[in-house]
Amino acid sequence: MLKNLRDNRPVPTPAIQYSGGEPTVRPDLPELIKMAKEEGFTHTQIATNGITLAKDENYAKVLKDAGLNTVYLQFDGVTKEPYIQSRNADILDKKYQAIENCRKAHLGIVLVPTLVKGMNDHQIGDIIQFALDNLDVIRGVNFQPVSFAGRTPSDKVEEQRITIDDLISEVEKQTDGQISKKSFYPASSVAPISDLIAAMNKDYEVTLTCHEHCGVGTYVFREEDGSVIPITEFIDVDQFLSLLEKSIPDLEKGTKLGKTKTLARALKELPKTVNRNKSPSYINITELLKNIFLKQDYGALGDFHMNALLISCMHFMDPFNFDQNRVKRCVIHYATPDGRIIPFCTMNNLYREGVEEKFNIPLDSERSKEILRQVKQAALEQAQQK
Repeated sequence: MLKNLRDNRPVPTPAIQYSGGEPTVRPDLPELIKMAKEEGFTHTQIATNGITLAKDENYAKVLKDAGLNTVYLQFDGVTKEPYIQSRNADILDKKYQAIENCRKAHLGIVLVPTLVKGMNDHQIGDIIQFALDNLDVIRGVNFQPVSFAGRTPSDKVEEQRITIDDLISEVEKQTDGQISKKSFYPASSVAPISDLIAAMNKDYEVTLTCHEHCGVGTYVFREEDGSVIPITEFIDVDQFLSLLEKSIPDLEKGTKLGKTKTLARALKELPKTVNRNKSPSYINITELLKNIFLKQDYGALGDFHMNALLISCMHFMDPFNFDQNRVKRCVIHYATPDGRIIPFCTMNNLYREGVEEKFNIPLDSERSKEILRQVKQAALEQAQQK
């Protein structure tokens, strides 16, 4: 499956997430992460409930040493009630301990709250504040409105449904207007950035061309006094993206001299897109943008992410709001053992049952026993190497 994803063209898949179920129940997870790195994936992450990370304070370091970049941590709220209601257990303390253990290992986290109206939508602002208070280890919050592809009764769907517009309205309300609805842009709006890099390097780049209804996002920065500044407060995003779009055709067809002139023009116009009086006090945002986009200094890109919190929302579909136009532009896929690469929302709504039926291995089967034997052997060998 890893090889199949890396064989994708024109751009080999650069990022992978191990999910489940719960991926940390596998003793060989570090080996799987190493395997992904060996295949050429530049970014690996796991989607986890955090319980194993909480129980074993060294586990985060083991995963990072194996090559893990990000922990995609299930995080439904800052009080115990959402966990009791949705997970039937008070596991909030385990979330906090998992975060602390990742902090010690310098392993970045993205919080992933599953939002259900009436259960935890009133904690949206508190979750964002928690992330800002732990910005040294938390890189983002990716809100996921509940997708009704499971056991929810149909008469409860509209009662519990949260849309992207509901989410960004609540963000504005629960942050007292510091992060407004206008701060958010569709995920696909960043496509000109990929196109610019591709034009500069004369090579293909991964481009987020997903449907505009699939997700939104913004970056926010926190000042020392606790105030929050969305990126849209000090960068004219529309003007900035327009500047990139204007530069792309000249870069694609130009000579080396033409490329130099185009970049020089962009460097001259770039400061016009920035209001330095409103930018965070600890960042020279103009120089940072020059280094990232025009000089391709990826150390500067790291500096940007270390000082910023990504707030995003990805609304996965269910049978009640399924849209073929969105599926056709999907940018998140499942790989299956039979060589298929399946769009995320069609997997959950159309294919999951068939895939599980085809590839499930009964626990009491000889094949299952052999797999468990191999996993135990790998874990033993790993322990002996330590």
